[in-house]
Amino acid sequence: MDRDGTMTIDWQEWRDHFLLHSLENVEDVLYFWKHSTVLDIGECLTVPDEFSEQEKLTGMWWKQLVAGAVAGAVSRTGTAPLDRLKVFMQVHASKTNRLNILGGLRSMIREGGVRSLWRGNGINVLKIAPESAIKFMAYEQIKRAIRGQQETLHVQERFVAGSLAGATAQTIIYPMEVLKTRLTLRRTGQYKGLLDCAWQILEQEGPRAFYRGYLPNVLGIIPYAGIDLAVYETLKNQWLQQYSHDSADPGILVLLACGTISSTCGQIASYPLALVRTRMQAQDWGER
Repeated sequence: MDRDGTMTIDWQEWRDHFLLHSLENVEDVLYFWKHSTVLDIGECLTVPDEFSEQEKLTGMWWKQLVAGAVAGAVSRTGTAPLDRLKVFMQVHASKTNRLNILGGLRSMIREGGVRSLWRGNGINVLKIAPESAIKFMAYEQIKRAIRGQQETLHVQERFVAGSLAGATAQTIIYPMEVLKTRLTLRRTGQYKGLLDCAWQILEQEGPRAFYRGYLPNVLGIIPYAGIDLAVYETLKNQWLQQYSHDSADPGILVLLACGTISSTCGQIASYPLALVRTRMQAQDWGER
């Protein structure tokens, strides 16, 4: 699509790409692009994407997962300073130590320099592939078990399947979440790298430390996924009832707005549990 190699896509390139594209159905084009519109910051608790039978048979599903992993790596790296600031404020802010955004950034840069803003990003990117693959496979198996002879799943059944799939993925990759928090909060010279961090935790705190904060993390999936899905479906259906009597497709802008609002509501509802999880993951670090 980027014919002139400028790493940007202007209007003419966008227009010409779709004018000459073999797909004539606009819905097919939007269906392809819908899997590539998510900004991944590492807090992926949403219900997994649905893939059609045709996508599964043609192998499009794994291409979408690979594309999502690459996009996730880019977006997580781009937002890593804000992610580290969030974790830093979650752990260190208190009634006696009131941190703000600028104060938190100053503290991190003063302690480790500008490069320290990307601490923990490596493990955050590394866990994308296993987490996405496990969640997708678990979601498909759970859907198959719930669906039985039904052709499609209801919203409530999708919520149950998505929550169980998310819990399965989090259970398996959770030690990486603990490592990510410890590496994000580490002092300069505290760990030599990922393996050294894992070894120190194992040697000094035991294997149970790798699942510290697991319960609030799993419990957070339920309000996040449930509210996200419920708000999304409610807003979409309300819009269809009010403004679109002849079509079942509200359009990409409406879907984007519904997704943004629903995701925000889900994050607000689950944030207290996320705060408890991060405090528990970093507990030993804070005691030193």
